[in-house]
Amino acid sequence: MDADYWHKKWSQNDIGFHQDDFNALMVKHFGGLDLRDGAHVFVPLCGKTRDIAWLLQEGFRVTGAELSQTAVEDLFADLSLTPVVTQDGALLRFATPELVVFVGDIFDVTQHALGAVDAIYDRAALVALPADVRARYAKHLIAVTEGATQFVLTFTYDQTTMNGPPFSITADMIVDLYDQHYALKLVDERAVPGKGLKGRTPATEVAWELLPF
Repeated sequence: MDADYWHKKWSQNDIGFHQDDFNALMVKHFGGLDLRDGAHVFVPLCGKTRDIAWLLQEGFRVTGAELSQTAVEDLFADLSLTPVVTQDGALLRFATPELVVFVGDIFDVTQHALGAVDAIYDRAALVALPADVRARYAKHLIAVTEGATQFVLTFTYDQTTMNGPPFSITADMIVDLYDQHYALKLVDERAVPGKGLKGRTPATEVAWELLPF
């Protein structure tokens, strides 16, 4: 799975993964991170998620990273924001005072570009990545945010019933990726409504807190 896969998804508007409502587990539990007013939240692989609107409403500063420029342009349009667009190394930087989104490869996002990060909201990033990329992604997040607290949403389901993404991320996988850097807390879980993921398979959505030692 490469960049062309995701560019094709966005160009064809094949974005069944996009949710029109705020994520219920985020709304219920993100406050448990006990972040200060105006804290800086990083949202990797953000797409045009409505959850960014909620984070902004709650008074957070938000930085996102997204491969698709189409998604980012849609995001700012949906928020009625007009960004200033500049080149930042290999990335395009879309910026307003309250929201910055980098367009390009997540692995080109640097600590210098992000600045100090108070928390990461991984709403659909880890589950979008195939197994051979996840360890590199996890290490990169830790490096560019200096091990910031994470709120991570995953899905668990019988992977034999459907090809990802989203991929099934088990508790053991979370442990393998993160337990050397964080105390792991399974916060909540809920059944994916309706007929499950993509209307094809029953699944459970799981919320994790990853708290630095």
